[in-house]
Amino acid sequence: MSLETEKAKLMYKLAVAKKNWGAKYDRLEHFKRFPNLNQIIKELVKSGWLFLYKKQGYKAISLNPEYKGKIIEFIESHLPEVRNNIK
Repeated sequence: MSLETEKAKLMYKLAVAKKNWGAKYDRLEHFKRFPNLNQIIKELVKSGWLFLYKKQGYKAISLNPEYKGKIIEFIESHLPEVRNNIK
Protein backbone atom coordinates (compact mmCIF):
# COMPACT_ATOMS: atom_id res chain seq x y z
CA MET A 1 0.00 0.00 0.00
CA SER A 2 1.37 3.41 -0.94
CA LEU A 3 1.86 6.23 1.53
CA GLU A 4 -0.78 8.30 -0.27
CA THR A 5 -3.32 5.48 0.12
CA GLU A 6 -2.49 5.21 3.82
CA LYS A 7 -3.03 8.97 4.18
CA ALA A 8 -6.40 8.67 2.46
CA LYS A 9 -7.45 5.77 4.71
CA LEU A 10 -6.43 7.63 7.87
CA MET A 11 -8.29 10.76 6.80
CA TYR A 12 -11.32 8.70 5.74
CA LYS A 13 -11.44 7.10 9.18
CA LEU A 14 -11.21 10.52 10.83
CA ALA A 15 -13.82 12.09 8.52
CA VAL A 16 -16.46 9.36 8.31
CA ALA A 17 -16.15 6.86 11.15
CA LYS A 18 -15.14 9.29 13.87
CA LYS A 19 -16.26 12.65 12.45
CA ASN A 20 -13.10 14.32 13.80
CA TRP A 21 -13.08 17.82 12.31
CA GLY A 22 -11.60 20.82 14.10
CA ALA A 23 -11.92 20.71 17.89
CA LYS A 24 -13.22 17.12 17.92
CA TYR A 25 -10.14 14.91 18.04
CA ASP A 26 -9.05 11.34 18.71
CA ARG A 27 -5.97 9.89 20.37
CA LEU A 28 -3.10 8.77 18.16
CA GLU A 29 -2.99 5.40 19.91
CA HIS A 30 -6.26 4.49 18.16
CA PHE A 31 -4.47 4.51 14.79
CA LYS A 32 -1.60 2.09 15.51
CA ARG A 33 -2.57 -0.15 12.58
CA PHE A 34 -1.06 2.34 10.13
CA PRO A 35 2.57 1.26 9.60
CA ASN A 36 3.79 4.73 8.55
CA LEU A 37 1.71 6.69 11.05
CA ASN A 38 4.47 9.07 12.18
CA GLN A 39 5.43 10.01 8.62
CA ILE A 40 1.77 10.44 7.61
CA ILE A 41 1.06 12.69 10.60
CA LYS A 42 4.18 14.77 9.97
CA GLU A 43 3.29 15.36 6.29
CA LEU A 44 -0.39 16.12 6.91
CA VAL A 45 0.36 18.53 9.75
CA LYS A 46 2.94 20.30 7.57
CA SER A 47 0.36 20.68 4.77
CA GLY A 48 -2.18 22.06 7.25
CA TRP A 49 -4.75 19.32 6.65
CA LEU A 50 -4.37 17.82 10.11
CA PHE A 51 -4.26 19.30 13.60
CA LEU A 52 -1.98 17.66 16.16
CA TYR A 53 -2.96 18.23 19.77
CA LYS A 54 -0.36 17.56 22.46
CA LYS A 55 -2.22 16.86 25.68
CA GLN A 56 -0.78 15.76 28.99
CA GLY A 57 -0.03 12.05 28.58
CA TYR A 58 -1.14 11.66 24.95
CA LYS A 59 -1.30 13.15 21.48
CA ALA A 60 -4.47 13.52 19.41
CA ILE A 61 -5.37 14.40 15.82
CA SER A 62 -8.28 15.88 13.86
CA LEU A 63 -8.89 17.13 10.34
CA ASN A 64 -8.73 20.83 9.52
CA PRO A 65 -12.26 21.90 8.42
CA GLU A 66 -10.73 24.79 6.46
CA TYR A 67 -9.49 22.23 3.89
CA LYS A 68 -12.58 20.00 3.92
CA GLY A 69 -13.15 20.16 0.15
CA LYS A 70 -9.52 19.35 -0.68
CA ILE A 71 -9.40 16.55 1.90
CA ILE A 72 -12.55 14.92 0.53
CA GLU A 73 -11.23 15.24 -3.03
CA PHE A 74 -7.91 13.63 -1.97
CA ILE A 75 -9.66 10.73 -0.22
CA GLU A 76 -11.97 10.06 -3.16
CA SER A 77 -9.09 10.16 -5.66
CA HIS A 78 -7.09 7.55 -3.70
CA LEU A 79 -10.04 5.45 -2.47
CA PRO A 80 -12.56 5.44 -5.34
CA GLU A 81 -14.72 2.84 -3.57
CA VAL A 82 -15.75 5.43 -0.95
CA ARG A 83 -16.80 8.10 -3.44
CA ASN A 84 -19.85 10.11 -2.27
CA ASN A 85 -19.69 8.63 1.28
CA ILE A 86 -18.12 11.71 2.87
CA LYS A 87 -20.15 14.71 3.93
